[in-house]
Amino acid sequence: MAIAIVPNQTAPTAAAPTPAAAKPVTPGPKSAAGQAPNPGTPTDTAKISTAAQKALQESQETASQTAKEAGHGDQQAIRLLAKQAAAVKRA
Repeated sequence: MAIAIVPNQTAPTAAAPTPAAAKPVTPGPKSAAGQAPNPGTPTDTAKISTAAQKALQESQETASQTAKEAGHGDQQAIRLLAKQAAAVKRA
């Protein structure tokens, strides 16, 4: 009689939560200005151009702010209001 040797197999189990995911992140009393970044941690920085900053600001502007700027002669605001008025007429 022959006996076959089979490696131990276990059923897959659910992964245990990692310690970082298990505990909430709470800011401590540390000040960001007084600390240097960890030398082993890479840091990425991005610089946004002035034109991109202005475009972002314009996109977040309220309708009343746009109307106010158009009233003061802002050409971009005037064009935007004209586009919006044309879209309303088409609808």
